[in-house]
Amino acid sequence: MTTTPFRKLDDAISVAGQIQPSDVAEAAAAGYRLIINNRPEGEEPGQPAAADIEAAAQAAGLSYVAIPVSPAGMRPDQVDAMKAALEAADGPALAFCRSGTRSTYLWALSRAELGDAPAELVEKADAQGYNVRPLFG
Repeated sequence: MTTTPFRKLDDAISVAGQIQPSDVAEAAAAGYRLIINNRPEGEEPGQPAAADIEAAAQAAGLSYVAIPVSPAGMRPDQVDAMKAALEAADGPALAFCRSGTRSTYLWALSRAELGDAPAELVEKADAQGYNVRPLFG
């Protein structure tokens, strides 16, 4: 069983802190169809290689997308990539980074661009312990 909780933001996506390759089978069993990696390679010592998580996703029959975001901030092309990944997904996605915050920010920004009300996005993120208010200040 994973030690990293999968936190459901809405029916299309959950977020998590760093997952391990062994967590991917659990994600597949829970119904996720896509793994989105928002963590840059080698961000900290001991972090699993993106290639290992991608291989685990493929072995479990899941799609995999890497949209690495540095802690310094997000770029518009990363938000666009997140929108595209979620729109192309054939089921729920699990996005992860170090703590889940960058993944939640990308989700909120992409959903806001698609027309979701910022207040609703704030409420959904709050329910899972993430603060996206600064994005909509």
